[in-house]
Amino acid sequence: MPPRPPERTAAQYSPAATEAVRVTDPVEQLLEEMSEETQPKSLGFGSSMRGRVAVVTGGATGIGRAIALEFARHGASVAFNYFVYDGAEEVREEAEATAREIQHMEVRVHHAACDVRDAAEVNRFVRDVQEELGGIHILVNNAGIARDRALWRLTDEQWRTVLDTNLTGAFHMIRAVAPLFRRQSDGKIVNVSSVHGIRSEFGLANYSASKAGLLGLTRSAALELGPSNVNVNAVAPGYIRTTRLTSGVPAEILDTARERAVLGRLGDPQDVANVVLFLCSEYARHITGAVIPVDGGHLL
Repeated sequence: MPPRPPERTAAQYSPAATEAVRVTDPVEQLLEEMSEETQPKSLGFGSSMRGRVAVVTGGATGIGRAIALEFARHGASVAFNYFVYDGAEEVREEAEATAREIQHMEVRVHHAACDVRDAAEVNRFVRDVQEELGGIHILVNNAGIARDRALWRLTDEQWRTVLDTNLTGAFHMIRAVAPLFRRQSDGKIVNVSSVHGIRSEFGLANYSASKAGLLGLTRSAALELGPSNVNVNAVAPGYIRTTRLTSGVPAEILDTARERAVLGRLGDPQDVANVVLFLCSEYARHITGAVIPVDGGHLL
């Protein structure tokens, strides 16, 4: 999940004055510029994942969707979950659309509503995946939310919901698949953290704490599961071009993010999906406990 922008005052959103220049809407201008950027390509591993079963949490939209589709392109059977927050039923429709796209690639797919905060739901989802798809070999913990606010204004609910989803949810999933991975002496786990788990910004206390905790969980799981031939790694995306980002963040903030990245662009969900696929492939068999920023140099 991409990092969340900090709160800004209205004055900081005021556009600079221009002379004798026709000013276009800043959001439209940004989207036009983004469409001109070179799009990342899928990795050319062929059908190297055929026979594998990959579970992606939060796989209906955004980065999770890109990851799920990338596994499918490489022949893996895919299971993903989604959760309908605050009555947002469109998530269910998006999940159905993602499942149909995976089916068109002629691989098996299982998708279901599952709240990763609920251990019982997680255990049931994992059992269902094993029964329907025949096993699990890969887990990508992508499910995450944000409730940005200055820490002195954060409510208990805003703190707890973010920590429970982003961190405890990943723990529930890892705990559920760990016995299986240990029995088969085979497994790949990738946790989707954030650059804000490494360096925070104003208004992100709950989000940054959850993503930093996810890095600690990654290292601990790598240490404990390594003897069972299980690789556990994390990716830390920067500002990634998802619908949620481009529709909910002022263009000026996105411009600043692009300028801060040494590559001079926002990331694409495919950029993250490619790294996740690599970490779950045999090309990365000797990598574990690592954190790979996918941020265009944002942290430099």
